[in-house]
Amino acid sequence: MKQCEICGKGSIIRGSRKKLRGNYNPTGTSRRFPNLQKTITSNGRRVLSCTQCIKTSVKKSKKSK
Repeated sequence: MKQCEICGKGSIIRGSRKKLRGNYNPTGTSRRFPNLQKTITSNGRRVLSCTQCIKTSVKKSKKSK
């Protein structure tokens, strides 16, 4: 399973429950994936990380300057 190497965020399965004219049919399950990108960390490693981790790492690097 693809997963963020920084925070560990992975895919989730969620379902929608429809009730149409009294007929309950909970078949609408779908898998949602995080937005993973290949990035280079500050120590030079190439990792798969989600976009939220990329945003926070950029903010931390700007704050430390």
